[in-house]
Amino acid sequence: MRWVEKKWVSVSLLWLAVLLLWQLGAWVYGPDVIPGPWATARGGRELVEDGTLVQYIGVSLYRVLIGWVLGSLLAIPAGLIIGKVNVVRLFAEPFLNFIRFIPPIAFITLFLVWFGIGEQSKIALIMYATFFIVVLNTLTGVMSVEEDKIRSARSMGASEWQILLHVIVPSTIPYIFTGVRLAMGTSYMAIIGAEMIASNEGVGYLIWNSRLFFRTDWIFVGLISLGFMGFFTDRVFGWFGRKVLYRYGVVSVAAHRR
Repeated sequence: MRWVEKKWVSVSLLWLAVLLLWQLGAWVYGPDVIPGPWATARGGRELVEDGTLVQYIGVSLYRVLIGWVLGSLLAIPAGLIIGKVNVVRLFAEPFLNFIRFIPPIAFITLFLVWFGIGEQSKIALIMYATFFIVVLNTLTGVMSVEEDKIRSARSMGASEWQILLHVIVPSTIPYIFTGVRLAMGTSYMAIIGAEMIASNEGVGYLIWNSRLFFRTDWIFVGLISLGFMGFFTDRVFGWFGRKVLYRYGVVSVAAHRR
């Protein structure tokens, strides 16, 4: 209980210091460069009252979740296959290590040409941003499975399929969980870039379009909205991991402290 009280006091003081520094920046540089907390709150109220902010958050969240889920569903079995089959890994691993250094935003123009300016290009970009992170983490998990566990399963007559389902997959779940969670952050970065370049709605569009009206307060509202969106989805996913995947060794920092 005492730890919880200290935590809340520390967090409150931290946010108070952030707000004071933010307001100090507004006083030094002026509201046109750095709008203060109150000016940002007024700008956010404008966007909420006309329904723009809620609509844009919903659009961006929809795109992120669809691309993130589809990318993860493709990446997990691909990572398991690459890690389990030596021949596949021999050819796939160099390709993965090459293309993973190309950031998703570099593909925006190509994806617009290939998939058009609709939702397909944006979702495909998020799938790309998700796929390689989850594949590499899944592959790492498969490669880290102790050989003694596999030999023990074989000695008891388990087939390769049973070894995959009952030995490799359970041991790899913490790595998969970490990869999917990391990919969520990359998905937000990808969708903001796509919405800035080729979209007429979404939080990225709000941030990019606000420059035309010199509304830096709206830009700050967009940035804060992104932070809350990412924080909310990460907490929900972390809660899911603690409740559903606890027996596989998925434990959050908060749960560990308790």
